[in-house]
Formats: sequence, C-alpha cells, structure tokens
Amino acid sequence: MQEREGGAALAPGHAVLVVGAGAMGRGIALVAASADHLVFLSDVSEEARRRALTAIAEELDGGVRKGRMSAEEASAIRDRIRAVAEPQSVASQVHLVIEAIVEDLEVKRVLFASLEPLVPPQAILATNTSSLSITAIAAPLARPERVVGMHFFNPPTRMKLVEVVSGLATAPEVAQAIRDTAVRWGKIAVMARSTPGFIVNRVARPFYAEALRVLAEGAADCATLDAIVREAGGFPMGPFELMDLIGHDVNFAVTSSVWSAYFYDKRFQPSLIQQELVWAGRLGRKSGRGFYDYAAGAQRPAAAEAPSCLDRAPSAVAAVGEFGPFSALLERLAAAGVVVHRRPADAGPVRIEAANTWIVPTDGRTATRLAHEYGHADVVVLDWARDWAQTPRAALARADGCAQDSWACALGLLQRAGIAVTPLDDVAGLILARTVAMLANEAADAVLAGIGTPRDIDTAMRYGTNYPLGPLAWGEATGVARIVGLLDRLAEHYGEDRYRVSPLLRRHLWNGRPLVGGDEGEGK
Repeated sequence: MQEREGGAALAPGHAVLVVGAGAMGRGIALVAASADHLVFLSDVSEEARRRALTAIAEELDGGVRKGRMSAEEASAIRDRIRAVAEPQSVASQVHLVIEAIVEDLEVKRVLFASLEPLVPPQAILATNTSSLSITAIAAPLARPERVVGMHFFNPPTRMKLVEVVSGLATAPEVAQAIRDTAVRWGKIAVMARSTPGFIVNRVARPFYAEALRVLAEGAADCATLDAIVREAGGFPMGPFELMDLIGHDVNFAVTSSVWSAYFYDKRFQPSLIQQELVWAGRLGRKSGRGFYDYAAGAQRPAAAEAPSCLDRAPSAVAAVGEFGPFSALLERLAAAGVVVHRRPADAGPVRIEAANTWIVPTDGRTATRLAHEYGHADVVVLDWARDWAQTPRAALARADGCAQDSWACALGLLQRAGIAVTPLDDVAGLILARTVAMLANEAADAVLAGIGTPRDIDTAMRYGTNYPLGPLAWGEATGVARIVGLLDRLAEHYGEDRYRVSPLLRRHLWNGRPLVGGDEGEGK
C-alpha cells in the first residue's frame, strides 16, 4: 500500500465512494463529508438516492439550528456529497470504497469484483457488514489484502464506535489505515479479527438471551425485567426495549447468524419467543408492536414493585461473611439507621440475617435450593447491582417455603435503605447477575479466541452498545471468583453447555491477575 499524507489515515480531499443509500450508507456518507472528503453516494434506486439526500439535508439543518455548525459549514458539507446511480462510473476517482448494501455474501462479492479493476491500486475496499466474514467477502478478489471491515453502528453520525475487522488476507497496513481514518473522522476505533459477530454482535448476545430465557421461565414480565436491568444495572435500555428498538427481524437474524456460524453453540441459541414475534410481524417500534405496544394512546406497563413493608423492617441485622461489592449495601443500611453486626464466615452462605430471614446475594443457586441445602426455610436471594451505594432498585426472590412474615422483613429492610424492591420468581441467577456474568464470560472467550484485546473489547461494548462498564471491567469489579461460581452453578442447574466457563476466566481465577491490564499481552 502507498503511504498517505498525514500518516496512514485517508487524507482530507481524497474521494470516498459509499455504496448503498439506506440509513447506514447515508450516515457514513455524512460522516465522511464532514471530515472534508468528496463523497459519492451510490444507489441503484433513484428514490433511495433522493431520500438519502433529503435526510442528510435535514440532519445538517438540524445541526445549524442547534448551533453545532454554521449555515456555511452545512452548505459546504452538503456540496461534498454527490449522488450517483452506478458506483463503477466514479470508481477510478476514489481512494476508499465503503459498501453498505444488503447483508448478502454473494451480492457483496459481486459488487467488489466489479469495482476492483476500476479503483486505483492504493484504494481500500471496506465493508460495513455487521456479521459476514471479511475473509469470505474478499476471497474471490485478485487482491484480497485490501479488503477490510469498517463496521459503523446505527446511526453512524451519533454512534462513536467503528469496528475495524481484518480477514485472513487483510494487510495490516490496510487495517491500520482504516483505524486511523476512523479516528480522524471523530470515531473510537477498535481492531477485531473476522469471526462471527466480530466483537459487539458476539459479546452482546447474552444481554438479550438471558432476559429472553428468564421471561420464558415466567420469572417476571418484560417491563419488570427491563426496569431491573436499567435501574440496578445502569444500562441505558432494558433488553426488551432495546430489541424493540433494533427490530426483532434484525436482532433475531443476527442471533441466528452467529448461532449457525458457531456451529450451533448453545451459548448463542435463538429464542422461540422472539421467533414467534418475527413470525407474527411484531417487529418492535417500526411495526408498532413488539414486546410493547407503540400504538397511539397505548399505555406502557409498569414494572412490578413490592408494596411498602417499612413497618416490618428490623432495627438490627447480622452480616455474615465477606460481602465484597455488596459491602456498600451494608453501609447504606447503616446510614438508614439499621444496626449492622459483622460476623465472620461460617459453614452457611454469605448472608444478611434479619430476624429469621436469610438474605443471600445470588451465587447462581435458587432460594429454594439454598433453603434445602442449609435446612433453613426462610431464604431470600438478592440480585446484583452495579452500585449498591446508589442503586434505586433491587430484585429479590424467595424460597418456596419462605414465610410471608420473613419475606416482608426482607422487603422492608431494603425499602428502609431507600431501595424500590422488585420481586421475581425463584429463578437461578435472577436477571442482572446472570446477564453480567455471561457478558463477562463471552468477553473473556473473545479475548481467548484472539478476536480483540481486552481493552478493545471493553471499549467496543461501552461505545457500540453504551454499556455503563466494559464487561471485563465489570467482571473484575464483581470478582472473578463470583462470576465463575455463578456460571458453574447455572451450568449445574440447567445441565447445559451454554453456561460453561471460559478457560480464560478460570486462568485469571487461579493466577489472580486483572482481566484488563495495560500491556499488549493483557488478559492472559
């Protein structure tokens, strides 16, 4: 590859060809034009080209109204975008091609094969595919080394992340050039190896899958599970809200693609519930109905919340064992006037003893199993929270034999600390704990497979999905031993390979090293 001005990044003024004028293509075109590139936006549909230019103009006008740019700047950006019908007609003028067409391997191959002999020798052929193999796309070409993934997230003008994905033949300098170009365009770029789902669409699968499984087990309704994940976990949206936003056709297709590409690994298995929604045409917001009803006047269901039991809250409790990230809850109880007596660990589980009630932070065992194993009927399990010092909500589940008075005692105790309590049925790992553990596990397995560095994987999940923490950093904060223990118990509970622990997590459990370090060899 020839050297570019200003380092590896595409120099300002060099032309870019974006093929496909849908939502992704027009967004990418606007990003490139805003970075001082002449952009050819190509689509075979005249109507698609017209809609794209209209949408771009409206977005630029909105930027002017909000003071993000001057009218002159908006006009200059608009003038740098030129719609064309045939990409081949301008191919000889461009230094970078970004295709954003239909997610079909053969269609992408045909496009690149038609452009390859027309573009200059130093031009890069980039694909915005979200899940197809870069190696497979590039394989038929004479120079597969200049094909690379440049995966933007929707909407490209607002989402900061770009995954730079190398296929088996991608030249390192090509990937570096695209990384540097994305950074120059104001994006946060991460490097990934071409495997199914790359980083984000692989590591994010448990966020949807665990919620769908808990829903299928009848532990709670969608609104309740969404509220716990949002408020206790700090995620910007709950899983069902997010699936409705993405569209169930799209989300189910990506899950199915990753599942089949990994030879039907149970960890990526799609949900029958979501398949039913797709078959019914309930695709989410875009169809007016998904898990929620988006019709005019439709009322959003409220999350389940326990009634006030403040009058049943005990004035003193015993905290038995090492609470780790749950220690802030004990401090919060003390600040609310509850006397907390600390006791060392014993043969029982880590727990808060409130009168006859045992409140046990979930370790993957159900409350009913804990009650059986320890011969203590009044057991309540407590879900995880990202920050116990501030969480507004927590989820609880009780053993089948737990007395109503003991249940009310547990509810009242947390309510006294100012926490809204959401009851769940007695499902293993509840909802937030199993979701966080599976995200950390999937991220660790992605590191083990060489898909990306720990830092890039955490960065990708923070900026590609807006997670409050990268899953590896979250696993570190929670404690690798807690993550591994919960997953082992989920595997035992379900008898499935789905919850197998990544060998890399076990390695960190044994060597005591941080999951996210500071060196190139970090994570191993």
